[in-house]
Amino acid sequence: MLSDDTIVGIALVLILIFALGLHEMAHAWVANKCGDDTAKRLGRITPNPIKHIDPFLTIILPGLLFFVLPRLLGTPPLIFGGAKPVPVVMSNLRHPYRDMMWVAIAGPATNFALAFLSLVLLKAGLVWFDLSTRDVVARILIGSVQFNVLLTVFNLLPIPPLDGSRVMTYVLPNALRRPYMSLGFIGIPLIFGIVFFVPGAQDTLIRWMDAVYDWMASVVEGLFGLFRKG
Repeated sequence: MLSDDTIVGIALVLILIFALGLHEMAHAWVANKCGDDTAKRLGRITPNPIKHIDPFLTIILPGLLFFVLPRLLGTPPLIFGGAKPVPVVMSNLRHPYRDMMWVAIAGPATNFALAFLSLVLLKAGLVWFDLSTRDVVARILIGSVQFNVLLTVFNLLPIPPLDGSRVMTYVLPNALRRPYMSLGFIGIPLIFGIVFFVPGAQDTLIRWMDAVYDWMASVVEGLFGLFRKG
C-alpha cells in the first residue's frame, strides 16, 4: 500500500504536468489570436499534456526533485519543472513585440489562476468539509498552490528566455532589444547561477512568492467572508 507521502508526490507530479501543459496551451492560444498559427498547426492548443511533455523537464526533473534528491541529500521535496516550449514566429504576429509580450504573459497568468483555484478549493475544504492541513487532499492542494505560485513568479523573471524577458523586450528601447534577446543562449545557466549562487537571490524569490500568496489569500478570505455574510 502506498504511503501518504508517495500519494501526494505522485499527485503533485501529475498536477504539475497538467499545469505546465495549460501554461503552454495559453501561449499557443494567445499567439494564434495575435496572428501566428504555428503552434495551432502543431496541435499545441490543447489541454492534453502529452502534446506539451518534454521527457526531461516535465517528468524526469520533477521526479528527481521530489523523490530522489530528498533521499540522497536530505533536502526538502521540491516540485518544479518545465514543458516543451511553444514555437512562436514573431514576424507572423500583427504587432510583434507587443503581441509577444501578451503571448508570454498568458503562461504565468494561467499558473496564477491555477494557484488561486487550488487555494479556493483548499479554503472550501477547511471551512466546509472539516479538512485538516495534514490530510492528503489538503497537502496536494497546498502543493499545487505553492508550485503554481513558483511557476508564476519564476517565469516572470526578466531573464531570457523566461516569459518575463518578453515583457522587458517590449518596454526596452529598440536599440537594446536585440542585444538583450541574444542573452537567451546563456539564459538557463545564468538563471540557475543567479538563483543558486548569488547571495540573497533565493530569499528574494521567496519574498516575491510570499507576496503573491499573501495577496491571493487575502482575496480568498474576502470571498469567503462575503459567503458567510450572505
